[in-house]
Amino acid sequence: MSRSLRHGALAATAIAFSIVSLSACAAGNHAETLKVRPDNAATSVGTVKVQNVNVITQADPEAEGPAVVAATLFNDGTENEVLESITLPGTDVQVKLQAAKGSGPVEVPAGGQLVLGGKGNASAVIAEGREATQDGNIQQVVFKLSRTGDVGLGATVVPAEGYYKDFGPSALPASPAPSATPDATGSATPETPAGETPAGETPATGESPAAGTEQGAPETATAGTTG
Repeated sequence: MSRSLRHGALAATAIAFSIVSLSACAAGNHAETLKVRPDNAATSVGTVKVQNVNVITQADPEAEGPAVVAATLFNDGTENEVLESITLPGTDVQVKLQAAKGSGPVEVPAGGQLVLGGKGNASAVIAEGREATQDGNIQQVVFKLSRTGDVGLGATVVPAEGYYKDFGPSALPASPAPSATPDATGSATPETPAGETPAGETPATGESPAAGTEQGAPETATAGTTG
């Protein structure tokens, strides 16, 4: 083989190897190819985009209390969208929606966004937090919008720690310990058994002393007469 042919073959081999390498890199970095699921799920339907979706539970795995759905919804349309409900398929739990202000509908304004979770934002609270799902799982979440309809995606369940702390649910308040009722002097007043007069008190007028107490001095026998 001539020198020119050998050089041509080597060049063709190098080009082919480069193409294969680039193709492998492109496939290897693609999330769908690697089946990598991001922590913050996102999807879009029509003019609505739903991003940064998570189900956030109590920070303490042993704590009882609610969980929340945190998300950001974008509306690129020209009409407002109302978020009518959020459901968690496969569970029986209810998600309570609350607007950021007042008791009106939870809206995604036209050309704007709606943030669920965090101080000052709208909220989506799951009262039965521990019954919903477990930390580390992927929970299906469905957002029902007035115009777009259902928008569903899988969200990661995470505890309210680190980055998610400010978006997580509030813990249930501790139950107060029972205490005795103090009297006017600030000390607890003991109860007196029925029928007994408290120590140091005199029975009221007309009342007889308690049974078993003496009533005055005993009578003296009258001396008999001498016959």
